[in-house]
Amino acid sequence: MSISAIRSQLEQKMGMSIENFKNSLTRIRTGRANPALLDTVQVDYYGSMLPISQVANVSLLDARTISIQPWEKVMATKIEKAIRESDLGLNPSSMGELIRVPMPPMTEERRKELSKVVRSEGENAKIAVRNLRRDANESVKKLVKDKEASEDDQKRSEADIQKITDKHIALIDQLVSSKEQDIMAV
Repeated sequence: MSISAIRSQLEQKMGMSIENFKNSLTRIRTGRANPALLDTVQVDYYGSMLPISQVANVSLLDARTISIQPWEKVMATKIEKAIRESDLGLNPSSMGELIRVPMPPMTEERRKELSKVVRSEGENAKIAVRNLRRDANESVKKLVKDKEASEDDQKRSEADIQKITDKHIALIDQLVSSKEQDIMAV
């Protein structure tokens, strides 16, 4: 493996870490409704557990209400039960075939709690990026040890790897601050 291959693989893996972090941020609720909030809720569909989005249409009625339209009428009660039993603190209500999930207003204490969760997720993402940096640096050192690259190449690539890492960590910080502003907005 060459130094350029190590660098491109590093950027690809760090990009995937950022995407995973963005996905975990969508599951943290703000004051507004977001259909992605229900992605983690599993419902029993004839013996197998599936996400709600695979057994119903999930959309927004307004800024504070998620609507769920089950594809089969028998699924409505199961979906309602699954949402109630999830740890999201939501209370769905049925209106015929349509299930409405109003987003309760968040208290200041809950906002601060969620803000801490966001910072914690951000720190986990930074740790993942730093681990990828370490792995890339070790791969370059192995190339030098095996006499496939010079020590000058090692120094240059370590500087490049650090720049890539700094760029991704800055992006994580930006995402964390943006999500915190979303949460704290009343």
